[in-house]
Amino acid sequence: MMIRSLVPLLGLFLLPAIGSAQLADTPSRYQVVRAFPNLRLNRPIVLTHPGDGTDRLVVASQLGKIQIMPNKQDVTEENLKLFCDLESQLVYTKEENEEGLLGLAFHPKFRENGEFFVHYTRKDAPPHTSVVSRFRTSKESPDTADPATEEELIRIPQPFWNHNGGGLAFGPDGYLYIALGDGGKRDDPFGNGQNLETLLGSILRIDVNRKDAGKNYAIPRDNPFVNRTKAAPEIYAYGFRNVWGMSFDKVTGSLWVADVGQDLWEEIDIVTKGGNYGWNLREAAHKFGKKGSEPDENLIDPVWEYHHEVGKSITGGVVYRGKKTPFLVGCYFYADYITGRVWALKYDEQQRQFIANYSLKADLMPYIAFGTDMHDEVYLTDAFGQFWMIAPAN
Repeated sequence: MMIRSLVPLLGLFLLPAIGSAQLADTPSRYQVVRAFPNLRLNRPIVLTHPGDGTDRLVVASQLGKIQIMPNKQDVTEENLKLFCDLESQLVYTKEENEEGLLGLAFHPKFRENGEFFVHYTRKDAPPHTSVVSRFRTSKESPDTADPATEEELIRIPQPFWNHNGGGLAFGPDGYLYIALGDGGKRDDPFGNGQNLETLLGSILRIDVNRKDAGKNYAIPRDNPFVNRTKAAPEIYAYGFRNVWGMSFDKVTGSLWVADVGQDLWEEIDIVTKGGNYGWNLREAAHKFGKKGSEPDENLIDPVWEYHHEVGKSITGGVVYRGKKTPFLVGCYFYADYITGRVWALKYDEQQRQFIANYSLKADLMPYIAFGTDMHDEVYLTDAFGQFWMIAPAN
């Protein structure tokens, strides 16, 4: 992902849509409207819930504060409770705004063990060092984390400040998935996307409930590259530029990711174990650069793409499984940071067929993240610190 500038927000939206070759945009009777209108926070990069049966939300700022908030539309900042504060131990600047707190995931058994996991750029380390750490809640207060419980799982040196990825998600198999970008700059200069010896440019899969010798986690025995020499056994899939948005469909279990493009194309992938998603030989479903590749059975093309005349920086979302807008059940929500457009992609996984790409009426905002509450209702956040939700159009 490049620095997400707000300058082009208006102009690109008015250009004719090229979109995917598979399907044109379909106007939708749904829109994106303000949620929690009395609340504004500094770069809310994650909005989620702890999965413990309590109807509350957890919002994490890219600057390091993680807060608990009641799931009520009239919530204000005074109603928030500080859950964990990592601001003093991470790195974030406006000039290098793809660092900081990038991912947060609660253990599937958080209610019993109080464990949660954070992906962030660590201050007391060489520049551009990312870590994934385990934290636990305080024994005195389950609504407060104890920073002293931090247990670093993985440390990832990054060559540059951008393309860190950062998303964390637990799969239906109980393993923790970690999305990592190619390490930054243009063109993937070190070829990390196609290099199985580095963790960069990959989605990792680890077992946080066991520990192998010398590690604070274990390698799942069925990870695809466990028995391959010169391959990191943590890798689940590779060939990514900068995954910005990773989530599992609650019903099908499929892993959806959005990968930010460089020159011409943005893409959405459904990730399979051991898959190579092409970067930097392919950009979406197209040859990339002079040394790139034409279509190749060993390189998996995206299920969806759109051209830079439509948008220039995809923000990945979630497959909707809520109840408030039943027409959109099964749709994958995604947005574009630069143009501020929002879509709901209807895809039949069994038939591997697209039904529609619904264009939702939305304010032209730089949307940076999607999230869900315990009822599977979908929310968006933007770079101005506002919150949004999906509703029928007037």
